[in-house]
Amino acid sequence: MTAVVTALGWVGAVAGLVAYAMVSRGKWRPDSIAFQATNVSAASILMAVAAMNGVWPSAASNIAAIAIGANALFVVARARGRKARDNASDEPVATPVVHAQAVARSTFR
Repeated sequence: MTAVVTALGWVGAVAGLVAYAMVSRGKWRPDSIAFQATNVSAASILMAVAAMNGVWPSAASNIAAIAIGANALFVVARARGRKARDNASDEPVATPVVHAQAVARSTFR
């Protein structure tokens, strides 16, 4: 069981580092679902590993990271939903096509 917990700890640590590296290199945006979801996953794994090992300060800080990340995911998802609704209501309005000959005829008569 110790080997499984240790392996999970490494998975969580690598996931957190990957998320940090991707944002630092400009591959992911801080407000992206990928970044926030990876951070929440990493913090969840690391919290579980810390709790299994009785390392309560680390477990508590990861619970805080999970809460912050979950809130960020909620905010990003809500903003995307709002943007999708706004874009759906911005349907193009048909504009009449005016031919130059028709304008010339009506203007010069």
